[in-house]
Amino acid sequence: MALTEMNLNVAQITGFGLEQPAAKALVERINELSSSLTTEKLWQVISKDILTPDHPFELHLFLFDAVFFNWDSSKGPPPAWIPTDEIITSTNITSVMRELNIKSYDELYQWSIQNRDSFWEFMINRLNIQFKVAPTETLDPSSSSESPRWLTNAQFNIVDSCFQADKDAIAIIAQPEDKGINTTTYGELEALTNRVANGISDAGFVPGDSIAICMPMTTECVAIYLGIIKAGCVAVSIADSFASDEIALRLKIAKCVGVFNQDYISRGGKKLPSYEKIVKADGPRAIVLSSNNSETVKLRDGDLEWNAFLSDKLQFESIPRSPDDHSNILYSSGTTGEPKAIPWTQTTPIKSVADAYLHQDIHEGDRIAWPTNIGWMMGPWLIYASLINKATMGLYYGVPTGKGFGEFVQNAEITMLGLVPSIVKAWRNTNCLSGLDWSKIKTFSSSGESSNTSDMLYLMSLAGYKPVIEYCGGTEIGGGYITGTLVQPASPATFSTPALGLGVVILDENAGEVDNGELFLIPPSIGLSQELLNRDHKEVYFDGTPRDKSGIALRRHGDQMERLGGGYFRAHGRVDDTMNLSGIKISSAEIERALNQVEGVSETAAISVSPPEGGPESLIIFTVLEQAVSLEKESLKLQMQNTIKNNLNPLFRIFDIVLTDALPRTASNKIMRRELRAGYKRPMR
Repeated sequence: MALTEMNLNVAQITGFGLEQPAAKALVERINELSSSLTTEKLWQVISKDILTPDHPFELHLFLFDAVFFNWDSSKGPPPAWIPTDEIITSTNITSVMRELNIKSYDELYQWSIQNRDSFWEFMINRLNIQFKVAPTETLDPSSSSESPRWLTNAQFNIVDSCFQADKDAIAIIAQPEDKGINTTTYGELEALTNRVANGISDAGFVPGDSIAICMPMTTECVAIYLGIIKAGCVAVSIADSFASDEIALRLKIAKCVGVFNQDYISRGGKKLPSYEKIVKADGPRAIVLSSNNSETVKLRDGDLEWNAFLSDKLQFESIPRSPDDHSNILYSSGTTGEPKAIPWTQTTPIKSVADAYLHQDIHEGDRIAWPTNIGWMMGPWLIYASLINKATMGLYYGVPTGKGFGEFVQNAEITMLGLVPSIVKAWRNTNCLSGLDWSKIKTFSSSGESSNTSDMLYLMSLAGYKPVIEYCGGTEIGGGYITGTLVQPASPATFSTPALGLGVVILDENAGEVDNGELFLIPPSIGLSQELLNRDHKEVYFDGTPRDKSGIALRRHGDQMERLGGGYFRAHGRVDDTMNLSGIKISSAEIERALNQVEGVSETAAISVSPPEGGPESLIIFTVLEQAVSLEKESLKLQMQNTIKNNLNPLFRIFDIVLTDALPRTASNKIMRRELRAGYKRPMR
């Protein structure tokens, strides 16, 4: 559709704050272009050659909506970015297609899910995964799709694949809050990793031991993570934001015999005790790093200071492991009160690296930043996706929602920036990134929460309209199941493809295929978990699920997904009783367990609700008070927020509290949270 049909005029544009001459020039140019260009081409020219980050974003949004006002949705959602022939030719996907003599992306995807063993064999070779004993076959054909046996008879340590780049290449570029940038080469990171591995051995830990990491994502944290795994031990990832009780629970589930920790954490100008939480959790022997604060902490008997722990030996021969041996334990909430303990094997990271190579299009020498934590899957994902792809990992030690992080992205010349949508919303609300140059960015990626269309368009505009690769998956997948590519147009807050090598199907409650329903995975795939430490894996993921057309048992994941026109998809959150808050998955039961202890509260039901326009979920607490108790709503909300802060995670923020006389229940006395979600009326804010 041409913009002249909309009667675009100068008054409309000056309404966004432009001076009359600038508005007049913009209107004249757009009206002239609209008479000769297709809708897609018109937006490409407007976004690349006319609009800049200095223009008010409301103007960007107005023009995007105007250009695509009569867009045919059967073609898919409006594309805010379309790859040029030059970009398509340069992608890793095109290189793969060329080697396989495949002519289209759709053909590549179909080949990848119809030939799972060949696809993963190809990717293992392409990524140059290092083996001490090579596998005799990629996938044991006698194994089931529910419990596939990958890399038969192989012996390897996944950390060996992390140090194939030139030793002088930059592995990590990091910046503490309010300090300068520092770099660590691949040679330096490998030496520090070896010192950690030797220190682990010298301290009496043995292969197979579970050793936790509960500290911020720093250069030392990365070396510790790699050193634990290189020594044949199992890294147990725990987010440092958790309260002591939650840390204690995770240490216990994984049977940890050691923990790496930091004395204090500096964040947002505050000094937060960290070692204190390990002591309160009655944690195992701790190795404690100093945050360089003037105040020193007194260590328990048997605990070690970091420099006393580190070995002087710079070489370490990695301990060989079998493909199914645990390398990492991560936690993800299910629908009960205890978090699921999900083992990553030596094989799981191959999924992370393949996704990054194919979908985020990571090349050697790229610089990747993704504000995250070692306690969430994107922490290990970032380590492997960067190092095995010979790229540089960008780490900012401060709060990512302020201008300091934006300046780090600019000064570190980040080329691929990942994030959770709530960070983007904070940037947009405060306009804190104005004046920055993000021209080095080639790609954004978004994960952890459902995205909002206008927020993602805003994100694209910050770097002169670069694509956002939406990325949805889970800890138990080792990466994503649905995402995007740089060979397809990018539409804000939508996915353009299932992940290569992984099939999906959307079903209704009667197991019929629909365009809007619960999404199931079609196994097998490298990366998919096959056990849980504290649950019955088969019961959680397979019991009661239907089968696909070929008779394969489908794997439950719990996301609601909508299929749009043109092969695109949009996420609609969870279908079960888990939620994503600030990019962290947690169950309703975990929140309710904490809040039911608040004085005067009889019972609670926690739900999450997304805004009508889409975007990050908001936490809503339905509350039944004890008889004869009267509490003012705002006072109760403050008490509950403090309870969550002290017992769960300060990142979880209550949006609203609803006082009610009773909670709706099934005949078996289960709370009907779906009914609460359906009936909730979001207040105006």
